[in-house]
Amino acid sequence: MTGDELVEHKPETFAQLAISEREGVQRVLRDHIKVLGDDLLVISEEFGNWEEARRRIDLLALDSQGRLVVIELKRTESGGRMDLQALRYAAMAFDQVTEAHEAYLARREMLSVAVEAADRLREFLGASADEEPEISTTARIVLVAQDFSREITTTVLWLNRFEGMDIRCVRLVPYALGGKNYLDIEQVIPLPQAADYQVRINRKDQQQPRSGADGSDWTRYQIIVDGHCGPAQRKRQAVLTMIQQLHQRGVPMTAISTIMPPSRLRVIGGELHDPDDVAAAMSTAGVSDPGRYFTEAPITENGSTSS
Repeated sequence: MTGDELVEHKPETFAQLAISEREGVQRVLRDHIKVLGDDLLVISEEFGNWEEARRRIDLLALDSQGRLVVIELKRTESGGRMDLQALRYAAMAFDQVTEAHEAYLARREMLSVAVEAADRLREFLGASADEEPEISTTARIVLVAQDFSREITTTVLWLNRFEGMDIRCVRLVPYALGGKNYLDIEQVIPLPQAADYQVRINRKDQQQPRSGADGSDWTRYQIIVDGHCGPAQRKRQAVLTMIQQLHQRGVPMTAISTIMPPSRLRVIGGELHDPDDVAAAMSTAGVSDPGRYFTEAPITENGSTSS
């Protein structure tokens, strides 16, 4: 603002300012974690001890309620490929969190005889010296980027509708002013002033009736395969989709049939493909109502047909 004028100062990119994701953005947020939340404690960095994890978590924190908080960073303007990897997490017990935190403190040369990792965690969680705090089985996710693609924001908004989901998008916009770098840090999903309202609305949605007056089940299920979420389906169709996807990925029908009751999965001899032939064979085998089965989508394997 100069006199009567407002002069626009356009933002830079982290690349233009030669600020790296790990040594720049990640380090600053690690050391000033409160900009992402007042109730956060960093317990590990570049954490990779998840079961079957293929990538490391940029920052792993704990909040005051004992929930793990997975923080994923991207310095690109679109947010890059942020795959919400925290959705694959396995719950950690207090001793596992303590072990991870101890290793983190040791790497940063912050561990001393006077400050043990377990004591530090107990103090943060408000627990007594002889108490083992409980780590929550739910996790929070914080995605941090200069901007977010529509794919990411749409996915986050949809996921946050479900009870227990807490995913936040924090935008970091860098500026260069007077030879110094500045960061405009803003939580964009959910908007801070609307967060409580959104939670109430989501809970109300969860309480909506999921059955008809005749007792029919209206619940819809979405099957996620290799990270891709399918369309909303009634339970019957969703089960078929799961079985088809398992079989396509090499799970034999003999294994699937061991967890499906005979009234739900019928196996007949011969490899049949025509729906009428499948229905006729089922009738011959003593099935009184073949129409209850997916005769139009038979699965053949090793000389038999499943429907």
